Amino acid sequence: MADKIKDIIKRDREIFLTTTRAPYEFVADHGGGDFAYDIKGKKLIDFSGFIAVYNLGVNGNAEIRAAIKKQTDKLMHSAFTDFYSELPVQFGESLIKFFPKGFGRMFLSNSGTEANEAAIKFSRIFTKRQYILSFYNSFHGRSMGSLGLTASRAIQRAHYGPFSNVIHAPFPYPYRCLFNKGEHRCGHDYLDYIDDYIFKKEVLPEEVAAIVLEPIQGEGGYIVPPEDFIKGIRKIANDNGILLISDEIQAGYMRTGKFLALENFGVTADIYTMAKALGGGLPMGATVVRTSLGDLPRGAHASTFGGNHLAVAAASASLKYVKEHKRELEAGVKRKSAIFFKRLREMQDKYEIIGDVRGIGLMVGIELVKNRKTKELAIAEHERIVKSAFRKGLLLLTCGESVIRFAPPLTISESSIEKGLNILEDAIKENQ
Repeated sequence: MADKIKDIIKRDREIFLTTTRAPYEFVADHGGGDFAYDIKGKKLIDFSGFIAVYNLGVNGNAEIRAAIKKQTDKLMHSAFTDFYSELPVQFGESLIKFFPKGFGRMFLSNSGTEANEAAIKFSRIFTKRQYILSFYNSFHGRSMGSLGLTASRAIQRAHYGPFSNVIHAPFPYPYRCLFNKGEHRCGHDYLDYIDDYIFKKEVLPEEVAAIVLEPIQGEGGYIVPPEDFIKGIRKIANDNGILLISDEIQAGYMRTGKFLALENFGVTADIYTMAKALGGGLPMGATVVRTSLGDLPRGAHASTFGGNHLAVAAASASLKYVKEHKRELEAGVKRKSAIFFKRLREMQDKYEIIGDVRGIGLMVGIELVKNRKTKELAIAEHERIVKSAFRKGLLLLTCGESVIRFAPPLTISESSIEKGLNILEDAIKENQ
């Protein structure tokens, strides 16, 4: 069986172009609840959510799977942007109730990158402006428009450019504040940079259609910005007639304990994008806009598979569960988050390699360093720890340069969290 794992990986490398892949040899076979299993039957506690998709348990819950099966026998594809259909309308009506007052229009697509592509297009057509402001360390997707926004790793953009009309600004990184004034001063200097450099030396604010941000940066390193920075960005947008786009693709859908991660900062956007957990395990993206922005001209945007009935059925079942268990989920995320932070900070006290512990809710990261004073990245150690944890039965993903991220199902049991953290600590002890 061990040879079968190597054989599958060999065949994969022969037939598929290289993508990302985890640094360990996990060949997924099945899963349920807190656990994933490889093709050999190895059982792993899931701290990845399969990239924050399985918010309600690995392989979704029973209600999601039943909804998919039922819809399969009825109609899988309805060409929703050409023909009318009730199922996506019902889903849209339910989804919009989770958004702030004043939101009532959306577009359904198939992924996060498509949701962000739509947001770019909509912001330009609504404002009749051409420039978009995004941030370093951001990740908004890999298609050409959304890749223009992305500035997480140079390899993701290499040889694909030039990218049209996107300007990047530094994003507050409290653990590594660019302006070296400490974590408590980290927000305002970044806001001043936009006013003093970007708007005075690169582009006039009246030419900027939108500012796009992740409330918590995902791929960039699970970086939580200061609240005053997010509020300051909202003010810059308000003062200059710029739309604010919140990319909720990884941080949204209750992952931080709130349906929209931006709620943690007391701010409302003009356009929201969602995907990942939204589809309950199937491909689904949504771009949700403030009603006052208006509508699109007929034919300005569409999608063959947007509003696909299987994805909508899964998303509807997932959303129904969230609606019926919202208070329970909120309390659970808060309680389980406290377990993560308590244990990880205890580990930080014991192990020099853990430089920073950060996050909100069940979107938590630890940044590994060789030396806490110099904050030198512990890249090799970080890969060894993740591999060791996998061998011991824990599924992890990395982000940033040397960050381990924790994005387990929101429904994960407290006992699985404790067992997973025990595995993590053993892996750190052996590989620091």
